[in-house]
Order: sequence, then C-alpha cells, then structure tokens
Amino acid sequence: MMAYIIRRALYAIPILIGVNLITFTLFFVVNSPDDMARLHLGVKRVTPEAIDKWKQERGYDKPLLYNSAAGGTASVTETVFYDKSVRLFMLDFGQADDGRAIGQDIRERMWPSLAIAVPALLVGLLVNITFAMLLAFFRASYIDLWGVVVCVIMMSVSTLFYIIGGQYLIGKLMNLVPISGYGGEGINTVRFLLLPVVIGVISGIGSGTRWYRTVFLEEMGKDYVRTARAKGLSELKVLFRHVLKNAMIPILTGVVVVIPTLFMGSLLLESFFGVPGLGSYTIDAIQNQDFAIVRAMVFLGSVLYILGLLLTDISYTLVDPRIRLS
Repeated sequence: MMAYIIRRALYAIPILIGVNLITFTLFFVVNSPDDMARLHLGVKRVTPEAIDKWKQERGYDKPLLYNSAAGGTASVTETVFYDKSVRLFMLDFGQADDGRAIGQDIRERMWPSLAIAVPALLVGLLVNITFAMLLAFFRASYIDLWGVVVCVIMMSVSTLFYIIGGQYLIGKLMNLVPISGYGGEGINTVRFLLLPVVIGVISGIGSGTRWYRTVFLEEMGKDYVRTARAKGLSELKVLFRHVLKNAMIPILTGVVVVIPTLFMGSLLLESFFGVPGLGSYTIDAIQNQDFAIVRAMVFLGSVLYILGLLLTDISYTLVDPRIRLS
C-alpha cells in the first residue's frame, strides 16, 4: 500500500509540471507581461518606466521560458516559469499581482466554499441514491418510466435557470431567504447558504439519479442477486443488503472524484449569490487577468484532483477486500 502511494505521488510530479506549463503557455499567449502591467497600472499612469518597475517588483522582468543570455541550468532557472512554479510545489502561492497574499486568501475563502459544497454533496448524495433506489425497485413500471423522464428534463435545464428561478421565486416573491450575500453568525449565515445549497442539490438530481439508477440496475442483473432471490429474500432486503453494498465502488468513485470541487467552490453559485468563496475568487482573477491567482488555483485544483483519485483507489480496498493495491 505504501509503495503504491509513493509511486502515485511520484507520478503526480510530471503531471503537475505539465499542467503548470500548459496554464502558463495559454495565459501568456493571450497576455504579455507588458499587457498585464498596463491593465493593473491603469491608462493614466502607464509609462515605460512604470511598466518596467511593475514587472520587476513582481518578477515578470525575466524571460518567460528560456533565458538565452544565461548559461547552463540558469537558462532554465532564470525564467518567469521556473521562478513562479517551484514555490507552488511547496504550496507557497506567493502574492497576487495586486500584492495580496494568495495563501491567506485561500485559507479565508475556502470556508464559504465548503459551507456550500459539503451540504450540497451530502444531501444531494442522499437524495439521488434514494430516488435511484426507488426507480430501481419499481423498474419497468410507470413510476420508473416517468421518473426517468423527469430526470432527463431536469438534466436538460441549465443551472442558470435554477439559480435565477430560485432567486426570483424564493428570494424575491416569497422573501424567505436573502437573494445574495454572505455574512453574520449562526442562523444568519445559514439563511445566506440555504438557497445556494438547495439549488445545488436540485440541479444535480437529474444526472445523479440516472447514474445511480443505472448502477443499481446493473447490479440487480447479476448472478448473486438471482441467488439471493432464489433463497427467498424479499426485494427490499436484496436491494439494501446486497445491491447497495456492491454498488459502493462506483458510488465512491463519483463521490471522491468531486473532492476538488468542495475546496474550489462552485463558480456559478458563488458568483450569482455573492458568496466570497474560491469559485468567485477564481472568476475575479480571470476577469482581472491576475496570473498569479489563476496559476495558484489551477495548481491547487490539480493537486486535489490527484489526491481524489488516490483516495478513490484506497477506498476500493475498504469496500471490496478482493482489491489489493501493490
């Protein structure tokens, strides 16, 4: 097990380097350091001297990928890419282009993101599995047929519709919760988070229920289920004791892989509801062309995604003893 974890951790290094290189290349294809300096300095204050000073203060005065003026390893190390990338592997995110500490921003903004993502994940998982088991129990009936139709309709509706519709109906007409914002303590904070969580759950019911229904139906067609029925077990016992247990591997795969989104936040929900989480943080950085924040968030998302895949493999051994990692 330990050898497997170490091997996967070593595999992650070239992946993270590649992600950094792709992000770096794509960003600077669109913007040069001079363009970034002009944007942050403003039209009235832009002079060649001010641009050079801005780039020097933030480390953008070096060549981007290759320093032809330097010799040996310095041709690679004396570059913007190397200077900005090495610290990321030590989880030192440095400063944003406007001078803010990115690590401090992440530590502060991750909690609003988690406050939305974790309840939405747990409640959504419970709701989706419950509906999927209901449709699987009444398979090939009108309940199953119309349930699938409703799921397809819900999948076809954009998340923006749920957000705008929920804000208008629940927030404006019924005036039950605030339309947007985040703050307060205790129950006041819950009032701001309730609508985003509900919309996050509802928007995922269609796809989630269909996916888990397919998983349950596949398990219900296997030999061990027919053997359990032949022994006289009721359909409910077969569903809960056998089918649900053996369907845990694909369920765990779907759950653990979304771990990065718990920390990274929901871009749409946080933006539309004015929640100061990591999702809105990333959107603001893209709009402001703050390369330091964009790279930090992409790198963090990559690390979390790799950790999610590793946790998925490890969790398989806990659910199914037949699986061993070596």
